[in-house]
Amino acid sequence: MLARQRQEHILRKIAEDGGIRVSHIVAELGVSDMTIRRDIEALAERGLVAKVHGGAIPIGERTIDEPGFHIRSEMNPDHKSDIARTAASLIKAGSSVAVSAGTTAYAVAVALRPIKRLTVVTNSPRVEQALYDPSRDDQLLVLTGGVRTPSDALAGPVANAMLATTHVDSLILGVHGIDLNAGLTTPNLQEAQTNRALIRSAKHVIVVADHSKWGVVGLSTIATLDDIDTLVTDANLDEEARREITRHGVNLIIAQTHEFDSPLVSLAH
Repeated sequence: MLARQRQEHILRKIAEDGGIRVSHIVAELGVSDMTIRRDIEALAERGLVAKVHGGAIPIGERTIDEPGFHIRSEMNPDHKSDIARTAASLIKAGSSVAVSAGTTAYAVAVALRPIKRLTVVTNSPRVEQALYDPSRDDQLLVLTGGVRTPSDALAGPVANAMLATTHVDSLILGVHGIDLNAGLTTPNLQEAQTNRALIRSAKHVIVVADHSKWGVVGLSTIATLDDIDTLVTDANLDEEARREITRHGVNLIIAQTHEFDSPLVSLAH
């Protein structure tokens, strides 16, 4: 297959699915990993796609939209797993925690399962499903109402009204991007409002985001760096970004690497 044909295939798959994984295209076309990476590089240089770790998304995705939940779940899965376990270790038994929507927040929810006597408030049906266990009587799950967004969050006036009278010890917040000037951002205006309501409900705000989120700016700002308490990320975050984050008084935690099964294995549920 010629390079032009491969690249047309890549563009078509991105248009259909909202993003692609290199490994999937390699399997479909029977070519090498390096060949597909070169094709993605060529398309990115022409301004047709945006590169992400392990794949590519439409060029406008970083500012106005996001790939679907399953596509995002396959981006940086090892980093998300490490971040999830590290963030979950910050949550104490007997406490209350809000968990936002998103694949990294979902991974944290899976890692929260062993914690006893936990009250969880979430605007994510996936998070609620990950934690629901009818055999447990030591756990309280509260799912907000709201309009379901493309990223499987419940957002809008119903969710915001519920969260306005909710008070939790901690918030686990996943974000689309983090930028020094724009702060924490999301492509979805309704989600931005609901995420702000989540922040107001919590005593301690823990943002979970891998290094690829740094420098990414979505359509709407959720909060500034000054509004968060802790950021859990991976070791690939560069030194300049680390300095800027800590300069804003944020407790920066670099996730430890774990060699166990990934919490993201449950994403297909």
